[in-house]
Amino acid sequence: MNHTKLVENLLFGAFIVALVAMLGSLYFSEILLFIPCDLCWYQRILMYPLVIILGIAAVKKDANITTYALPFSIIGIATSSYHYLIQKVPIFADNAIECGIVPCTGQYINLLGFITIPFLALIGFILITILLLLVGKYKKEGK
Repeated sequence: MNHTKLVENLLFGAFIVALVAMLGSLYFSEILLFIPCDLCWYQRILMYPLVIILGIAAVKKDANITTYALPFSIIGIATSSYHYLIQKVPIFADNAIECGIVPCTGQYINLLGFITIPFLALIGFILITILLLLVGKYKKEGK
């Protein structure tokens, strides 16, 4: 597979990850009626624009998008990591920030004892970051 096609597939993959994350968050809030806490809103603020940015980049086959999209996903990793820590590590939970009407330490889901909504967001942000870093790598190699 040539570098151009690989970059296109990586961009499309990053778009799909962002789209699934957005649809998942909307499912939790609009169908299951889970009220998002403040940190959940911050994660949405970082993920939702990625759907648009990466969607346009995938259609236009624009590998230069990494410059604009990576900050969203990297900040998303930090935000989701902190949110997950305050859910799962008591010392972080005890010192957690105030989080509006829904506590950020709450866990609407807890699959297998470790999969929570912030964990799912974290996985999404990590996947997007890895895919974008690969886009940057193969874009340079393809020149």
